[in-house]
Formats: sequence, structure tokens, C-alpha cells
Amino acid sequence: MSDTKLDDFVAQALKAGATRDETENALRDAGWSSDQISGALENWAQIDFPIPVPKPKAHLSAKDAFVYLILFSALYVTAYNLGALLFQFIEIAFPDATERSYVTEYRESRIRWAVASLIVAFPVFFYAERWVRKTIAAEPTRRNSLVRKWLTYLTMALAVAIVVGDSISLIYRLLGGELQTRFFLKSLVVAAIASGILVFYLTAMRSDDDALNR
Repeated sequence: MSDTKLDDFVAQALKAGATRDETENALRDAGWSSDQISGALENWAQIDFPIPVPKPKAHLSAKDAFVYLILFSALYVTAYNLGALLFQFIEIAFPDATERSYVTEYRESRIRWAVASLIVAFPVFFYAERWVRKTIAAEPTRRNSLVRKWLTYLTMALAVAIVVGDSISLIYRLLGGELQTRFFLKSLVVAAIASGILVFYLTAMRSDDDALNR
């Protein structure tokens, strides 16, 4: 039995009046895996209607690709330059007596660049994210955008990788007795930014799942 026949069976079972639990139990007794069963059942909305109502499938459009590439590019630029700016403030607050004069000049240039980048990138991210939220509110099926899902989960994966790498580096320094105030504060900045992004989009994905499963 192919997956197409599985979908057909679920549709026929629901149409005949079987409950989702009864359908699930029958398929499990027949040897289908939990992932296959849940995947087939998730194709149908849990609403009161004489026949099974299919859920909209994930879609891909050039417009979505354009909007989400702009949004996530602006997010990356914002996150990177926010971290860079805070790094410079940490170095100013905890100066190194061995630094040369050219380091100070570079720092001033780096601060200007970070501020300029934030002035441009953050509003782009803010308004792109706002536009996306308004669009989804008006047309909930846009939650199924493949570009949105791929870029969101890629961003969350990068955030997790950064937090893990940052934690490893921090513990390594600590175990070696080389942990300095500068490095510790910079590690906190990296962890805070990456964790904030992770929590923000994890919450958004859970909200999408809840909305699509209603």
C-alpha cells in the first residue's frame, strides 16, 4: 500500500464516520508507523463537516522568497552588528593596557559601522516582519510557505549551533583558568542574541502549528 493509498484510506474512513482515534488504531494494527499515520491524519482538518475537509498544503512562491530573504538577511545583519556594537562597548568599559593606539581608531570606525548598519537593517527587519504578520493574519494559509519554514528552521538551527559553540568556548576558557571579564561578557552577549532569536521563532513556529491544527 502506497502513501497515496494511505491518504485515500484515511479520507474514506473519515467520510464513513470513523473517528480519528478509530482510524489511527486500525492503521496501527495494520502495521503503519506513528509518523505515517499522523502525517496522513494531519492532511485533514478537524472541523465539523459532512465530508473530510483537506488542509492546504505548503506552497512556494517567488513573492514569499523575496520577502523572507529580505527579512532574514536584515535579521542577520541586525544581530551581527548589535553584537559587534556591544563588543566594542565591553572593550571600552574593560580596557586592555597592552592595546596600541590604532586599535582605538579601529574601534571608533567599527562603532560607526555597526550603528549605521543597525539604523538601516533593523527598520527593514521590523517592517518586513510586521508585513508578514499582517499578511498571515489576513490570509492564514500563508503560514504554509515553504520558504518561511525552511528559513525559520535554518535560523533556529544556526542559533542553537551558536549557543552550543559559545558555551563550549566559555567552559574551555573556564577550565583552563583563562576566563577574563571581557570574554565572559562577550559570551553572554552572543548567547543572549542567539537565544532571543531562537525563542522568538520557536514561539512563532509553535503558534503556526497550533493555528494549522485547529
